[in-house]
Amino acid sequence: MTTTTGERRTFPLVPRRRSTGLPFGDLPSRRRGQGGDVIGTRPYQSGDPITSIDWFASARASSATGGDEFVVRDHAADEAARVVVVVDRRPSMSLYPPPFPWLAKHVALREAVAAIAASAAAARADIAELDFADGEAHWLPPGRWDRQWQVVERANGDTPFGAPEDTLERSIAFLEEHRTGLPVSTFVFVLSDFLAPTTAEAWQDAVAHGWDVVPVVIQDPVWERSFPDVAGVAVPVADPRTGDMTLVRLSRRQVRRRRDENEQRYHAVVAELESFGLDVVEVAASDPSTVDGAFIAWAEERRRRRWSR
Repeated sequence: MTTTTGERRTFPLVPRRRSTGLPFGDLPSRRRGQGGDVIGTRPYQSGDPITSIDWFASARASSATGGDEFVVRDHAADEAARVVVVVDRRPSMSLYPPPFPWLAKHVALREAVAAIAASAAAARADIAELDFADGEAHWLPPGRWDRQWQVVERANGDTPFGAPEDTLERSIAFLEEHRTGLPVSTFVFVLSDFLAPTTAEAWQDAVAHGWDVVPVVIQDPVWERSFPDVAGVAVPVADPRTGDMTLVRLSRRQVRRRRDENEQRYHAVVAELESFGLDVVEVAASDPSTVDGAFIAWAEERRRRRWSR
């Protein structure tokens, strides 16, 4: 079920795997304690509330032993989720600025951050943010009441797009160093165009820590996922490493080659991420309703898969 925060529709933080404990409706708990989800039974101990006794299990145990045996239900403790937003601020993520009529990736990035922050707040989740905007790690550690607006403010501000090409690998390595504050099942939303290659080892490490890694792929559907028929026309082409624009005139053969390369690259990126069991959110527009819709579709698909198993 989606909710609305002001003008923003939020999405539920649905974990990748169905697991014990459903704090705040969806989020898994690794602790035993007071909660709504039964995860097992155990013998009664002094101090256990009478309401926790499983009378049917107790009757069976008493019948088997010939004595008075009491069995209580163990519950998973309700816990808030923890959310980390990893923001890729390489130069290619600042494309395409006005007056170009294509996807403004920096705007889509901003809207995606706003959607995640609003949804984390709706779930009463702690949220953190990491980027390498100027080449150095900028880390907002997990927090709740004031952290949401700080994360959104950084996305909306004049934060530069000067991150290095290996920013995603650096981000994963940084989170590994801070993993004591990032328990298993922490949502790690990685916002990037994924045009710079990331090693398979980096993704394997992130998954190995038990984090729920969610790649958010932000690419222009015309110029990056594919390529239009512009043979013979002078068009501006951007260098993804620097963002610099150059006017070029392409032949039909060059157009076809670029289209094939871009489509193959995009499908290869998505296939690689999915090969690690990651569920991709695809963002191809920058208006808030479309961005919200992409995350809502992601959450609904996860819910559908979990309950169909």
